[in-house]
Amino acid sequence: MKTEKTIAIEAVAEEDVPGLYGLLSASGLPLDGLDGHLSAALVAKEDGQIVGSAALEIYGESALLRSVAVAQPLRGTGLGRQLVEATLEAARSRQIQRLYLLTETAAEWFPRFGFVPIERIAVEPAVQQSVEFTAACPTSAQAMKKEL
Repeated sequence: MKTEKTIAIEAVAEEDVPGLYGLLSASGLPLDGLDGHLSAALVAKEDGQIVGSAALEIYGESALLRSVAVAQPLRGTGLGRQLVEATLEAARSRQIQRLYLLTETAAEWFPRFGFVPIERIAVEPAVQQSVEFTAACPTSAQAMKKEL
C-alpha cells in the first residue's frame, strides 16, 4: 500500500533558513537581499525538508515576488502553483495592491496567475531600488506585474 506524503506550506522559521538557501542555490536563484525579507517568506516542507519556497519583498503597497522554487523531484506536481497562490493570499492579507517579479526562466508560467510582462522601467521606483533589481537579477530578466 502506497502512502502519500504530506507537504506543508508555512512561514519560514529560523531553523529553515539554511534549507531555504540551499534550495534557492540549487535552483540557481539569487540569495542577495532575501535575508531582510524572511518575515514574508514561505517554505514547503516534506518530512522536515525544505522542498519549495516563495517570498515577498514589501515596499508600501507594492511587493516583489521572488524566490519561487521547487525541489527538482517535485517539479510538475503543482507545488509551485500552491506556493504562488499562498503567497498571493499573503500579499492580499498585507494590503498589497500590486506585485512585480523578475524571471529568466518562467515568463510563460506566471501569466496563469495574472502576471503580465512589462518593461523594467515601468516597475515602481521603490521596487526598482531592491537588491533583486539593482544587483541580483541580470538585466535580461523579464519584469512582470500583477494588480491585486
